[in-house]
Amino acid sequence: MKTVKIAICDDETALRETLRRKIEKHCQNAGITCQIFDFDSGESLLALPAESVPDILFLDIQMPGKDGMQTAKELRGKKRDIILIFVTALSEYVYEAFDVNAFHYLVKPFDDEKLYEVLDNALRQYAEQTEKSDLQHPTKRTTFRHNPADPITNANSKNNLTAPHVILVKRGGLSTKVLLSDIIYAEVFNRKVLLHTVNGDIEYYGKLTELSEQTGADFYRTHRAYLVNLKYVEKYNADTVWLETDTVPMSKKQFAGFVRQYMQYISRTNGRGVCR
Repeated sequence: MKTVKIAICDDETALRETLRRKIEKHCQNAGITCQIFDFDSGESLLALPAESVPDILFLDIQMPGKDGMQTAKELRGKKRDIILIFVTALSEYVYEAFDVNAFHYLVKPFDDEKLYEVLDNALRQYAEQTEKSDLQHPTKRTTFRHNPADPITNANSKNNLTAPHVILVKRGGLSTKVLLSDIIYAEVFNRKVLLHTVNGDIEYYGKLTELSEQTGADFYRTHRAYLVNLKYVEKYNADTVWLETDTVPMSKKQFAGFVRQYMQYISRTNGRGVCR
């Protein structure tokens, strides 16, 4: 099993020690070998040579000297695929986090359950990156296996990254093939689902919940009546999502989950296919 390098960069000593203890224990319980490092400033972290830059980083934003945003930008130059998790007391920086392809944004204070959920997702992302790298460079192949009982592999189905490329829509006894990448968003009313696609609208009897289960992690249900393709998101706030062709409502209960999943989408695709 390849050792995962995890770093914590925060000017608060108590927080660094607490995070270190919890991360170390969680990795041990999951059977994952990790090395944990901590830094009290962006400058000390940036002093690392490129080969020593961590795989996963918990990074504070507000620090004396170089803040987290500047530190993250410079680190990207050393290691493009670093999995970056911002840890901050302020939520106002969430939009800037997209500029450095942050994987997640933890707002202090957060409970252990949220920390472990984010850590598990980050470890799963690291495993996928490692597997992809091994396929591209077979001579450098390493093994990173998970026990089926590990929390990393027991992710909720909505985070499944292996969604099909097409779905079949049944209308009037006929089945129509629809490319997921062509769906901008879907809405439901009167027991009918309306797919808004790049080629026009398609209406059929169905449930949005069933469609959501089919579409995977590239789609998110912003509201009980709306499911959007993250590929076509241009901007958003806590009330509204602006898509390439339309706007849809955002439920306040869904907003935090949307930001998290959209960040993961940006990180996974490196921004490819995202509307700007």
